[in-house]
Amino acid sequence: MAERKPPGMGFESWIDKQVREAQERGEFDDLPLAGKPLPPRRQGDEYTWIREKLAAEGESTDALLPTPLRLRKEVHKLPETLRDVRSEQTVRDVVDELNERIKQWLRAPSGPNIPVTLVDADTVVDEWRKARAERMAAEQQVARERAAAAEQAAAAERLAAEEARRARGNPLSPLTWLNWWRRQLGRREDRTP
Repeated sequence: MAERKPPGMGFESWIDKQVREAQERGEFDDLPLAGKPLPPRRQGDEYTWIREKLAAEGESTDALLPTPLRLRKEVHKLPETLRDVRSEQTVRDVVDELNERIKQWLRAPSGPNIPVTLVDADTVVDEWRKARAERMAAEQQVARERAAAAEQAAAAERLAAEEARRARGNPLSPLTWLNWWRRQLGRREDRTP
Protein backbone atom coordinates (compact mmCIF):
# COMPACT_ATOMS: atom_id res chain seq x y z
CA MET A 1 0.00 0.00 0.00
CA ALA A 2 1.28 3.46 -0.86
CA GLU A 3 2.30 5.79 1.90
CA ARG A 4 0.43 9.00 2.54
CA LYS A 5 1.51 12.19 0.82
CA PRO A 6 3.59 14.32 3.14
CA PRO A 7 2.17 17.76 3.86
CA GLY A 8 3.69 20.55 1.84
CA MET A 9 4.69 18.33 -1.09
CA GLY A 10 2.81 18.66 -4.39
CA PHE A 11 0.93 15.67 -5.78
CA GLU A 12 2.97 15.56 -8.95
CA SER A 13 6.33 15.51 -7.23
CA TRP A 14 5.11 12.91 -4.71
CA ILE A 15 3.88 10.57 -7.49
CA ASP A 16 7.08 11.08 -9.46
CA LYS A 17 9.07 10.14 -6.35
CA GLN A 18 7.04 6.91 -5.89
CA VAL A 19 7.49 5.93 -9.54
CA ARG A 20 11.23 6.64 -9.42
CA GLU A 21 11.65 4.54 -6.24
CA ALA A 22 9.65 1.67 -7.75
CA GLN A 23 11.90 1.78 -10.83
CA GLU A 24 14.99 1.69 -8.64
CA ARG A 25 13.61 -1.37 -6.81
CA GLY A 26 13.02 -3.07 -10.20
CA GLU A 27 9.26 -3.47 -9.86
CA PHE A 28 8.69 -2.54 -13.52
CA ASP A 29 11.35 -4.87 -14.96
CA ASP A 30 9.34 -8.03 -15.72
CA LEU A 31 6.05 -6.55 -16.89
CA PRO A 32 4.36 -8.27 -19.86
CA LEU A 33 4.85 -6.43 -23.18
CA ALA A 34 7.65 -4.33 -21.64
CA GLY A 35 9.41 -2.34 -24.34
CA LYS A 36 6.83 -3.23 -26.99
CA PRO A 37 4.50 -0.72 -28.64
CA LEU A 38 0.86 -0.59 -27.68
CA PRO A 39 -1.37 -2.60 -30.01
CA PRO A 40 -3.04 -0.46 -32.69
CA ARG A 41 -6.65 0.52 -32.18
CA ARG A 42 -9.21 1.19 -34.87
CA GLN A 43 -10.43 4.72 -35.20
CA GLY A 44 -13.80 5.26 -33.54
CA ASP A 45 -13.72 1.93 -31.67
CA GLU A 46 -13.61 2.87 -28.04
CA TYR A 47 -14.98 -0.50 -26.88
CA THR A 48 -12.02 -2.60 -27.98
CA TRP A 49 -10.76 -2.81 -24.42
CA ILE A 50 -14.08 -4.37 -23.34
CA ARG A 51 -13.83 -7.09 -25.98
CA GLU A 52 -10.19 -7.75 -25.03
CA LYS A 53 -11.08 -7.98 -21.34
CA LEU A 54 -13.94 -10.40 -22.06
CA ALA A 55 -11.64 -12.53 -24.24
CA ALA A 56 -9.01 -12.57 -21.48
CA GLU A 57 -11.68 -13.71 -19.00
CA GLY A 58 -12.88 -16.41 -21.41
CA GLU A 59 -16.29 -14.78 -21.89
CA SER A 60 -18.22 -14.04 -25.04
CA THR A 61 -19.44 -10.61 -26.02
CA ASP A 62 -22.93 -12.10 -25.67
CA ALA A 63 -22.56 -11.51 -21.94
CA LEU A 64 -23.07 -7.79 -22.63
CA LEU A 65 -26.38 -8.27 -24.43
CA PRO A 66 -29.66 -7.53 -22.69
CA THR A 67 -31.38 -10.63 -21.32
CA PRO A 68 -34.09 -10.94 -24.01
CA LEU A 69 -31.54 -10.70 -26.81
CA ARG A 70 -29.33 -13.28 -25.11
CA LEU A 71 -32.29 -15.65 -24.73
CA ARG A 72 -33.36 -15.20 -28.36
CA LYS A 73 -29.80 -15.85 -29.48
CA GLU A 74 -29.72 -19.07 -27.44
CA VAL A 75 -33.03 -20.17 -28.99
CA HIS A 76 -31.61 -19.46 -32.45
CA LYS A 77 -28.40 -21.43 -31.71
CA LEU A 78 -30.24 -24.36 -30.11
CA PRO A 79 -29.76 -26.80 -33.06
CA GLU A 80 -26.04 -26.05 -33.06
CA THR A 81 -25.89 -26.49 -29.28
CA LEU A 82 -27.66 -29.87 -29.47
CA ARG A 83 -25.57 -31.22 -32.36
CA ASP A 84 -23.32 -33.42 -30.21
CA VAL A 85 -25.98 -34.49 -27.69
CA ARG A 86 -26.49 -38.25 -27.74
CA SER A 87 -29.79 -38.82 -25.92
CA GLU A 88 -33.30 -37.46 -26.29
CA GLN A 89 -33.59 -36.95 -22.54
CA THR A 90 -30.55 -34.67 -22.56
CA VAL A 91 -32.12 -32.66 -25.39
CA ARG A 92 -35.30 -32.28 -23.35
CA ASP A 93 -33.27 -31.26 -20.27
CA VAL A 94 -31.45 -28.53 -22.23
CA VAL A 95 -34.74 -27.22 -23.63
CA ASP A 96 -36.38 -27.31 -20.18
CA GLU A 97 -33.49 -25.35 -18.67
CA LEU A 98 -33.71 -22.72 -21.44
CA ASN A 99 -37.49 -22.51 -21.01
CA GLU A 100 -37.05 -22.01 -17.27
CA ARG A 101 -34.73 -19.05 -17.88
CA ILE A 102 -37.24 -17.61 -20.38
CA LYS A 103 -40.03 -17.98 -17.80
CA GLN A 104 -37.94 -16.21 -15.19
CA TRP A 105 -37.38 -13.30 -17.57
CA LEU A 106 -41.09 -13.18 -18.51
CA ARG A 107 -42.04 -12.97 -14.82
CA ALA A 108 -39.85 -9.91 -14.27
CA PRO A 109 -38.81 -8.45 -17.63
CA SER A 110 -35.94 -6.02 -17.68
CA GLY A 111 -34.21 -4.25 -20.50
CA PRO A 112 -35.72 -3.62 -23.92
CA ASN A 113 -39.18 -4.92 -24.70
CA ILE A 114 -38.24 -7.72 -27.09
CA PRO A 115 -40.64 -10.67 -27.40
CA VAL A 116 -39.22 -14.03 -26.36
CA THR A 117 -41.34 -17.16 -26.59
CA LEU A 118 -40.94 -20.55 -24.96
CA VAL A 119 -39.40 -23.35 -26.98
CA ASP A 120 -41.52 -26.40 -27.82
CA ALA A 121 -39.52 -29.41 -26.64
CA ASP A 122 -41.27 -31.87 -28.98
CA THR A 123 -40.47 -29.75 -32.04
CA VAL A 124 -36.83 -29.43 -31.00
CA VAL A 125 -36.59 -33.20 -30.39
CA ASP A 126 -38.07 -33.92 -33.85
CA GLU A 127 -35.59 -31.54 -35.49
CA TRP A 128 -32.75 -33.08 -33.45
CA ARG A 129 -33.77 -36.59 -34.60
CA LYS A 130 -33.87 -35.53 -38.26
CA ALA A 131 -30.52 -33.73 -38.04
CA ARG A 132 -28.98 -36.70 -36.23
CA ALA A 133 -30.31 -39.16 -38.82
CA GLU A 134 -28.95 -36.98 -41.65
CA ARG A 135 -25.59 -36.65 -39.91
CA MET A 136 -25.38 -40.42 -39.30
CA ALA A 137 -26.32 -41.12 -42.94
CA ALA A 138 -23.63 -38.71 -44.09
CA GLU A 139 -21.07 -40.33 -41.76
CA GLN A 140 -22.02 -43.79 -43.08
CA GLN A 141 -21.70 -42.52 -46.66
CA VAL A 142 -18.25 -41.14 -45.89
CA ALA A 143 -17.28 -44.45 -44.25
CA ARG A 144 -18.49 -46.37 -47.34
CA GLU A 145 -16.56 -44.04 -49.64
CA ARG A 146 -13.41 -44.45 -47.55
CA ALA A 147 -13.81 -48.24 -47.54
CA ALA A 148 -14.28 -48.25 -51.33
CA ALA A 149 -11.21 -46.05 -51.76
CA ALA A 150 -9.19 -48.33 -49.49
CA GLU A 151 -10.37 -51.39 -51.46
CA GLN A 152 -9.40 -49.71 -54.74
CA ALA A 153 -5.99 -48.85 -53.33
CA ALA A 154 -5.51 -52.43 -52.12
CA ALA A 155 -6.58 -53.81 -55.52
CA ALA A 156 -4.17 -51.45 -57.27
CA GLU A 157 -1.40 -52.55 -54.92
CA ARG A 158 -2.15 -56.23 -55.57
CA LEU A 159 -2.16 -55.57 -59.31
CA ALA A 160 1.17 -53.76 -59.11
CA ALA A 161 2.65 -56.63 -57.09
CA GLU A 162 1.37 -59.14 -59.65
CA GLU A 163 2.86 -57.10 -62.50
CA ALA A 164 6.20 -56.93 -60.69
CA ARG A 165 6.15 -60.67 -60.12
CA ARG A 166 5.44 -61.29 -63.83
CA ALA A 167 8.22 -58.94 -64.85
CA ARG A 168 10.87 -60.82 -62.86
CA GLY A 169 9.43 -64.25 -63.55
CA ASN A 170 7.12 -66.23 -61.33
CA PRO A 171 9.21 -68.48 -59.12
CA LEU A 172 6.19 -70.67 -58.47
CA SER A 173 5.25 -71.43 -62.08
CA PRO A 174 5.44 -75.08 -63.24
CA LEU A 175 8.10 -74.27 -65.84
CA THR A 176 10.34 -72.82 -63.16
CA TRP A 177 10.09 -76.01 -61.09
CA LEU A 178 10.70 -78.16 -64.13
CA ASN A 179 13.80 -76.18 -65.08
CA TRP A 180 15.03 -76.41 -61.50
CA TRP A 181 14.70 -80.21 -61.51
CA ARG A 182 16.45 -80.47 -64.86
CA ARG A 183 19.36 -78.44 -63.52
CA GLN A 184 19.51 -80.64 -60.43
CA LEU A 185 19.48 -83.81 -62.47
CA GLY A 186 22.07 -82.38 -64.81
CA ARG A 187 24.39 -81.71 -61.87
CA ARG A 188 24.02 -85.28 -60.67
CA GLU A 189 24.97 -86.64 -64.07
CA ASP A 190 28.05 -84.42 -64.11
CA ARG A 191 29.15 -85.77 -60.74
CA THR A 192 28.83 -89.43 -61.52
CA PRO A 193 32.12 -91.00 -62.84
